[in-house]
Amino acid sequence: MSSIPPGLSRVPNLIMSRNALASITRSSVGLYAVQQQLSTGSRISRPGEDPVAAATLSILDARLERSAQIVRNLDHASASLASLDTALGEASDLVLEARQIALDQVNSTYSESDRAAQATVVDSLLQQLFSLSNRTGVQGHLFGGTAPGTPPVTEFFGAYRYAAPSGGLLTDLRHGSAAPLTLGNGNAIGATSARVAGFVDLDPSLTAATRLNDLRGARGLGVATGSISMRFDGGPAATIDLSNADSVGDVTDALTAAIRLYESDNGVTILGPAGVSASGGSISIDIVPGPPDPQLTFADIGSGVTAKDLGLASDATPISFDATSALGRDTQPRLAWTAPLASLQTLDLAGAGPLGSIRISNAGRTRDLDLSGAVTLQDIKNTIESAGLGVRVVINSAGTGIDVLSEVSGPSSMAMSITDASGTNPTATRLGIRTFAPETLVSELNSGRGVRIVHNQTDPITGLPDPNRDVDFRIALGDTAGTFLTVDLRPQDMTSMQAVLARINSQLDDAAAAAGYPAGTVRAAIGATTNGIILTRTGSFTGNMTVESANNSGAAQDLGLLASDTSTDGSTVTGSDPASIRPDNLFTALLDLREALATNSTSGIAIAGERLGRFVDRVAQDRGTVGAYARRIDQDLSQEEGRKTVDLATRSRLIDTDFAEAATRLTLLQTQLTAGMQAASMATSRTLLDFLG
Repeated sequence: MSSIPPGLSRVPNLIMSRNALASITRSSVGLYAVQQQLSTGSRISRPGEDPVAAATLSILDARLERSAQIVRNLDHASASLASLDTALGEASDLVLEARQIALDQVNSTYSESDRAAQATVVDSLLQQLFSLSNRTGVQGHLFGGTAPGTPPVTEFFGAYRYAAPSGGLLTDLRHGSAAPLTLGNGNAIGATSARVAGFVDLDPSLTAATRLNDLRGARGLGVATGSISMRFDGGPAATIDLSNADSVGDVTDALTAAIRLYESDNGVTILGPAGVSASGGSISIDIVPGPPDPQLTFADIGSGVTAKDLGLASDATPISFDATSALGRDTQPRLAWTAPLASLQTLDLAGAGPLGSIRISNAGRTRDLDLSGAVTLQDIKNTIESAGLGVRVVINSAGTGIDVLSEVSGPSSMAMSITDASGTNPTATRLGIRTFAPETLVSELNSGRGVRIVHNQTDPITGLPDPNRDVDFRIALGDTAGTFLTVDLRPQDMTSMQAVLARINSQLDDAAAAAGYPAGTVRAAIGATTNGIILTRTGSFTGNMTVESANNSGAAQDLGLLASDTSTDGSTVTGSDPASIRPDNLFTALLDLREALATNSTSGIAIAGERLGRFVDRVAQDRGTVGAYARRIDQDLSQEEGRKTVDLATRSRLIDTDFAEAATRLTLLQTQLTAGMQAASMATSRTLLDFLG
C-alpha cells in the first residue's frame, strides 16, 4: 500500500510525489504480471523471473522434443513392421499351399494331366509371389533392402530377377538402437546368395596407391597409424610420425624422409639405390652393405602397434633390415576395385600372359566376354555386369578374391555357369570363378545337395558286407564281350571334384586291368571349355561307351553322367554341369515345382517339396524376427509415453500458473493499488499553509 514515510514530516512536494509514484508503479507492475500469468497460463514469461526453473525447463523441452521424434520414429516403424508381418503372413500361406500340392502330387496315383493342372495352380502362386515381393508400404518397397524406392523383383527373360541390395532400411530409435523397416537380399522371398565363390587367392601386391584401410596388416588386425622409432647400427633412436599416413605411398615417403634426415644428422649412409619401396605384400628397404652389414630396426613407441601392423617389427621374431634382408612381414593387402591387374600376383600377367575370354551362361543366355583389355579389377566387374545376364561381381569377405552372384531365379535350365572360353588361356580358372573345376566342393553340387552314394552295404541274406553292393555306377566299354568298368565312391572321396576324379580314375584303372585292358583305357576329366565330366575311351571298340547307375545310387545322376552327350564314334561321353548356380529363394522353389509338375517328374516333385519345406521354416524365421522387433517397438512406445508423461508433469509444475493463488494475488494487488492511489491523493493535496500554525 502507498504511504508517506513517517520520517518525512515536512518535505517538498516533489519527493512526496516521487515516492507515491514509485509505490503505485510497483503495485501496477505486480498487477500486470499477475494478469499476464492469468491470461497466458504461464508462470514464467522471461528466464530472469526464475533462472533455476528456466534452466530446468530448457532441459525438459529438449527431452520432450527428442521424445516426440522418437515416438514418430516408433509409430513409423510400427506401421512398417505391421506391413512386413502381413506380407510375410501371406507368403507363409502361399508356401504352405505350394508344399501341400507337392506332397499330394508326389503320390503315384495322380496322372500326368492331374499334375499339369496343378502346374497351372503353381503358376498362379508365382504371380501372387511376384506381386507380393513388390508390395509397398509407408517405407517404400517392403523387400527393397536399402533401396526401397525401386521394385526389387523384375521379370527377366521368363525368370525373376531379385536385385535389391543387402541389408534393410533402418529407423533410429534411441540409445543407438535401430529397427529394420525393409528386408533386403537374403530373406526367404528374395535372395542372391547363390554365388561362384572364388577359389583363387589373387594375392594383390602393395602399390603406392594402396590405402592402409585395405590392409589386413601383418598381425591380421588392420593397420593402426601412430609414431614409431628407428635405430641404425646401434646408433641413437629417431621418431617417425605416421599418424597422418593414408596410403602405402605416404608410409614409404615418410620413412624415406626420416631416414635421409637421420643420415644427415648422424653422418651415416643407410639407404641403397632402391630406397624404400613396396615389394609383393611387404615394405622393402634397401640397406647399404658392410662389412659388417649394418642393421636398421624399427620399434613401436609405448603401447602403439604401427610398426608391427606394417610388418616393420614383430614380437615373435625380431625384424632387422640389412643388405641381405630387405623385406618386412607381409601386410596382407585386401583386394580393391582400383587394384591394377598387374599387381595381382596369382594372375602373373607377365609370365602367364594377359587375360583372355570367359563364357558365362545365365537366364538361358550365353555370352563370351573378352577381358584382355581389362586394366583394373573394376574393368572386369564392369565387363561382366554389363553383359545383361543378371549377374553381380563382388569382392569376397576375406578380400582375397572375387565372387560372382546370380540374381536370376529360374528353372534349372536357366542356371548360371561360368567356364573358360579358350583351352589355351583358362581365364575363368585363373580368376577362380569357374563354376565346375577341380577345386569345386562336392557339397556345392546340385544346388547344395551334393552327391548321393551307397556305402557299407550288406548282403541281405548273410548280413555280411558286400563290396558289389557299394558300386555306384558302371561304364560299358562297348566291346564285343560286353565289359563293364565299375566305380565305387567312398565318403572320404566326397570333398572336392579333384578327389572324386582321382577315385574314379583309380577305380577305372583297376577294373580295366581286371578285364585285361591297360590302365588309362577310360579316363575321367573336366573339360577345358566344358563344365562337366568328360569320359574318354582309348583303343579300338565296336560299340558306344555308356554309363548306368548301380545299386540305386544317385552318384551318376548327381555327377551329371546320365544326362550326357556321346560323340559320334562313341569314344567320348560328356556329362552335364552339376555345379550350375541358382539363387536359393522361394521363386526358385516354386519354379522347380512347376517344372516338375509340368514334366510329370515324381523325383523332381519330391525335391521341390523338400526345398519348399525348408522355406516354410525360413519364412517363419523372417516373420519371427519382424515380430520380435514389433514387440520391442511396442515396449519402447509404452516406456517413451511414460517418460513423456513424467516430463510433462514436471514441466507443468514449473511453468503453469496456479489460478487460485494468482486470483488471490490479483485481488490483493488491486486493493493495494487503490489504497496507494488514495493515500497519494491525500498527501499531495496538502500545501505549506497546512503546516503553518
